[in-house]
Amino acid sequence: MATTTDPAQNPSAGLAGRLRVPSRFPYRTIAMGTVGSTLLMIAALGAGGILISDPVLGHGPLSWVRYGHGRMLANAVLYTGFGMIVWAWVRLGRYVLAGRVGSRPVLVAAGCWMAPLLVSPPLFTRDVFSYLGQGAQLLYGLDPYANGPAELDVLPNVVQNVHPLWQTTPAPYGPLFLLISKGVVATSGDNMILGVILMRVVLLAGLAGTLWALPRLVKHLGGKLPVALWLAVASPMMVIHLFGGPHNDLMMLAFLTTGVLAALERKHVVAVVLVTIGMLIKPTAAIALPFIVWIWANHLTGESKVRNFLRAGAASVGLFLPVFVAGTWISLGSLNLGWWSGLKAPQLIANWLNIPTGIGEVFYNLVHLIVDVQVSPFVTVARAIGMLVLIGFGARQWWLGRGGGTEAVYRAGISLLAVAILMPPTLPWYLTWGFVLLSAFKWQPRHLALVVAVSVFVTLVYYPTGEQALYDWWFIALVVVASLYSAASLLRPDPLGLIDAWRRPEKFLRD
Repeated sequence: MATTTDPAQNPSAGLAGRLRVPSRFPYRTIAMGTVGSTLLMIAALGAGGILISDPVLGHGPLSWVRYGHGRMLANAVLYTGFGMIVWAWVRLGRYVLAGRVGSRPVLVAAGCWMAPLLVSPPLFTRDVFSYLGQGAQLLYGLDPYANGPAELDVLPNVVQNVHPLWQTTPAPYGPLFLLISKGVVATSGDNMILGVILMRVVLLAGLAGTLWALPRLVKHLGGKLPVALWLAVASPMMVIHLFGGPHNDLMMLAFLTTGVLAALERKHVVAVVLVTIGMLIKPTAAIALPFIVWIWANHLTGESKVRNFLRAGAASVGLFLPVFVAGTWISLGSLNLGWWSGLKAPQLIANWLNIPTGIGEVFYNLVHLIVDVQVSPFVTVARAIGMLVLIGFGARQWWLGRGGGTEAVYRAGISLLAVAILMPPTLPWYLTWGFVLLSAFKWQPRHLALVVAVSVFVTLVYYPTGEQALYDWWFIALVVVASLYSAASLLRPDPLGLIDAWRRPEKFLRD
């Protein structure tokens, strides 16, 4: 990945040097990622989140790609496509850092890389099937916060494709998103392919909202728009996880970013309303509300900072409550607060990607060498300690943001990342909560390289089917190598000299 010699770094003198300088529109880089995305889409028919009863392949002449050697081939093609996308993304990042391209090529690249995935089977997840199942429950008068989709006696294709873990698990999403899912299922019915495509189309509205807000956020927060778009919109976490998944975080992020922007532009009422609506899609958005109070308080006139804070806090609560109540009532037809208990459901997922869970598992394995014990007490205690750390860390970030303005937004982004990392579970796409906000700040290249490593790593730690790969240690070792190489390639093209080593024998033969 990202092994080609990058002409943007050294436009040397002379004709040869000038020929290696890319045009300001990186056609080949965009084409590389588009081919990779197309390979992802094709290979996902055999290696992605395929349907149990597949109307496309089914038992036809191409059904072999879903089994045995056919599936191995599909996985090989899929990871090749993934490598091409990462290669293209890293190379585009080098052009951005070198000032060779502006915002438009980054947007075109992201659009081209997403386009083939619009009709792809789900990638690295099966969550969209749960979205449709929970929307079907609401459509047929059932309570998604009381039971899982298994209670449905209609739409058998919807029900059977929900992951077994979520078949009997209450929905962990906000009521407004369930209303959206209900609308999708009302249109698609039992047609799962249509349902997945419609869900992606609907979630594109979220992407549009984020794209509208980012340029304005960059102006307030001091970043560079091409870097922000490259980091927040064209990255594998956005293209493959949030859109290729797809995941409802994409829509929540639109309300989060537009709400934060409204706060910075002194439209405080709009800010609180937008972030509260985002919370009704995915409750994580609520993390930003206390920081918006600081921004509002610092915009108020008056000598007493305490009084300004109390005024802003009271006004925010006064806006939050009616929007929350009205949104819940409109979405569910009643003031059903059962969705708060549903927030615990994802904690069923236990793996070391969540740091407290990983620490608990380490202690369990050490003790288990001596005494036969169960893992759950260790994980439970570690998670409890992690929650205390998160509360303390979050409170400190909130207090550090008391100056309002850009500092409050920065602390909100850091807090969203902390929630993704410390609150179980940690799922790869959760990191976008903080990265999208933080993308609008000024970045150092070495920090962007770290983001590249994290992006590649968290995208790959789940198999294309949506099952976790975190305990396949040889596979994880390869993922770590690929992540570090991708990160190094952002700062220095062909960091291991692989391309030069490949070209050297060829040059020798010519000479």
